[in-house]
Amino acid sequence: MLLKDVSPINFATADAEEIAIEVVSTVEKLLGRPLERGDPLRIFLRGVELLLMQQRLLIDSVAKQNLLAFATGENLDRLGDLVGCERLPATAAWTTLEVRISTAREVSTIIKQGTRVTADNQIYFALDEPLVFFAGETVKQAKATCTITGESGNGFAADELCNIVDPQPFLQSMTNITTSAGGSDVETDDDFRERIHEAPEAYSCAGSEGAYIYHAKSVSALISDVAVDSETPGTVQIYPLLKNGELPTEEILNAIAEHLNDRTVRPLTDLLTVRVPTINEYVLDVKYWISREDVTAAAEIEQSARDAVDEFVEWQRSRLGRDLNPSKLVHLMLTAGVKRVEIISPQFQATDKFTVSIPSSVTATFAGLEDF
Repeated sequence: MLLKDVSPINFATADAEEIAIEVVSTVEKLLGRPLERGDPLRIFLRGVELLLMQQRLLIDSVAKQNLLAFATGENLDRLGDLVGCERLPATAAWTTLEVRISTAREVSTIIKQGTRVTADNQIYFALDEPLVFFAGETVKQAKATCTITGESGNGFAADELCNIVDPQPFLQSMTNITTSAGGSDVETDDDFRERIHEAPEAYSCAGSEGAYIYHAKSVSALISDVAVDSETPGTVQIYPLLKNGELPTEEILNAIAEHLNDRTVRPLTDLLTVRVPTINEYVLDVKYWISREDVTAAAEIEQSARDAVDEFVEWQRSRLGRDLNPSKLVHLMLTAGVKRVEIISPQFQATDKFTVSIPSSVTATFAGLEDF
């Protein structure tokens, strides 16, 4: 069962009317007389009823913290401990730098660990290890990590990080050759809850589809969805998708491959590759009409219709293998209050499990008012 399909549950009833009836009837039985509405004792009991309602709300909330579908915060962390699953901490972005020295020397030249480079003098990347240029060498590549955690270090395209912050003798240039990626905030409750639910798949090693999905998601909190495929026996293809429908960079792909190829994770007989998901590009063009009787609320309905279009785009690109389904857009726009919707494009299209649908353009046209 999926977590989203778990039915709501109440461990204690906190309905004010039910509690009031229960308290009054109990006291009336103990006293052997009725309590009229103006009775001072009944007025006093109103305060008792409030305390009981707050207590029952607390009991219900505490009890739900023992269930995976409803637990939050540290309580969710403790449920993760039961299956050996820990919340992913905030991580720093990383990138690969091309480092050059000014001349080929007859002796080794060392560029210090922690030497920084920046694009805007606000976000800095530092060398992870000392970089040694042996005699005759002038160009080398090295890994650099952002000095702060979080997503702010992501997205610096190749050649953007080129301003040396800590100049050293013979150091000529430092430039990133890959887009920085991998920076993430602390894993959210919703994402962590989903990984806890998947954790039992990984009790042995990756081999089942669910195990590969769990281990791939454990690399970074940025990974929102993973598809696993096996084209031929003994081969496994991993397709990760990042939050907001973003495609993984080379850095993310390499990090996933490194993690999954660990001897404690990958079965010895599997040949593993990590690939960028296939993009199903589509043009979104929709017209909609508002009922004339709703003319006074037309501006609000227009905004709701635009929000519905944005929600549809996000819904399509948030999961791999989700069919391109314009019926979903019709439903969202009708719910937003429009009278009629005409989908010019796209048409329904089934997709395979490692494909994500992303629009190349989005056009939503308000076509006017119509009589109902």
